[in-house]
Amino acid sequence: MPYLVAADLPTGSAGSRFRRLFERPGILQMPGTHNGLAALQARAAGFEALYLSGAAMSASMGLPDLGVITVDEVCFFIRQVARSGLPVLVDGDTGYGEALNVMHMVRAFEEAGAAAVHVEDQLLPKKCGHLNDKKLADARDMAAKVAAAARARRHLFLIARTDAAASEGIDGAVARAKLYLQAGADAIFPEALTTAEMFRAFAKAMPGVKLLANMTEFGRTPFFTASEFEAMGYRMVIWPASAFRVANKAQAKLYAAIRRDGGTQNMIGEMQTRAELYETIGYHAYEALDASIVQTVVPQGMPQR
Repeated sequence: MPYLVAADLPTGSAGSRFRRLFERPGILQMPGTHNGLAALQARAAGFEALYLSGAAMSASMGLPDLGVITVDEVCFFIRQVARSGLPVLVDGDTGYGEALNVMHMVRAFEEAGAAAVHVEDQLLPKKCGHLNDKKLADARDMAAKVAAAARARRHLFLIARTDAAASEGIDGAVARAKLYLQAGADAIFPEALTTAEMFRAFAKAMPGVKLLANMTEFGRTPFFTASEFEAMGYRMVIWPASAFRVANKAQAKLYAAIRRDGGTQNMIGEMQTRAELYETIGYHAYEALDASIVQTVVPQGMPQR
């Protein structure tokens, strides 16, 4: 059911709805949703919260994940994904600048519909957390950003991400995380841990703290399931760009087939049908809002020549 006509429209702020999810046992699972349609599909699959990846947003614009997209561009994506009615955790990169910029980001993201944000302790130009030679901000400077974000928010759930494990080890990452919690973070995201032992050691050093695990493909973290992360002490897990990667692979296959075959005739079986799309986006429910629109009759199958 589309958000415009849903009988169960969300009540309360997005941040409060996100927080309520932690009242339940188990790990909160958030798939990456790079646009509004992906968000609706994830909701239909049964997920209760979503993730919006900076890498997926950047790549969908044909840009690298180097911190080059703007707050306003991210808000365009937030508004799409938030229409699903589910709370959305948004990648806030380095906060788009220093303290005042971070405060502007927080207010803009809240107004666009975000429930939560994570901010990382890299310096610009930032890199994907699973790449080499990342440059870290001074821990006190990062803590100042966290404090600014906490001061600016109305309801946003604030997660501080640290990329320090690669260069400062678990002890360094833990020391930074404790500083960020003191500054006002609600949870911690230790990025690019490379073994189960590292995940366990970090969680052991942060008892009672809500921790986020990142299960990205083709990175430094081995494959773990949600239940495995939960057993290691984590309350949240994201699959940031998985759907985006699958969609891109299928899209490339389609373009190759059109070029090779002169048409899409050999790819019909791999396509979402018009009827399936209309069901996902609630096409007929939108039509019903305006009596002047004649209800659409969806063509069945492909006509024969």
